[in-house]
Amino acid sequence: MYAKGHVVLLHAFPLNSTLWRSQIERAPTGWHFVAPDLPGFGASVLPAARSMDGMAREVLNVLDEQGIDRAVIGGMSMGGYVTLALYKLAPERFSAMILSDTRATADNDQQREGRGKMIHTVREHGAGAVADEMLPKLLGATSQRERPQLAAQVREMIEGNSREAIAGAVEAMMTRPDSRPLLAHITVPTLVVCGEEDVLTPPSDSEALHAGIAGSRLTRIERAGHLSCIEAPEAFSMAMNVFLGELSAPE
Repeated sequence: MYAKGHVVLLHAFPLNSTLWRSQIERAPTGWHFVAPDLPGFGASVLPAARSMDGMAREVLNVLDEQGIDRAVIGGMSMGGYVTLALYKLAPERFSAMILSDTRATADNDQQREGRGKMIHTVREHGAGAVADEMLPKLLGATSQRERPQLAAQVREMIEGNSREAIAGAVEAMMTRPDSRPLLAHITVPTLVVCGEEDVLTPPSDSEALHAGIAGSRLTRIERAGHLSCIEAPEAFSMAMNVFLGELSAPE
């Protein structure tokens, strides 16, 4: 069996590592969860990265600094894009993968146009304006109706980030490559998770990831949107912890 080890979790845009607080609190015995802030976000003092490879290389630096040779590495939304970029750069650092509420495709023309408008919004009006624009899309209909306190938590995470961090991440996302050709080369155990009510990366995107990664597992979280790990923390953590508990390989 795998010696229980490290799980590295990469946060969504435009949030920070506190997104994973509930999962860290529910970490199974023997597993050490690491949730770094991506460059420029949260408590990170690094300059904003403007490419997925740049973000991925900074995650590699975190692994090296903490002496982590291999880990279960995963991410939500933008964190999933970084996870795929990292696998392309250094597949040997993965013992398994988690992809949540994310997609493999590159942005289309309409999406890139929207990203350009967001760069203008954040530079002219700040992170609060980005929160105003994104909050209705980040949280699912059930959360907006039944868990209104989540909106304040998400807004606090967004508004804690600098304009340059947000603008740089938007640039990285709008220029990221199509990762679909990579999927067939992912050979580590992979869990794909999505909120049933996700409107930004709908379940069809997760189904495509699942279909493209041989042997992967797909878990759909009911009553949750794009931020499924905080909208349904118990269900999300259970899916992840069951996956971790079933990892096995020769010594």
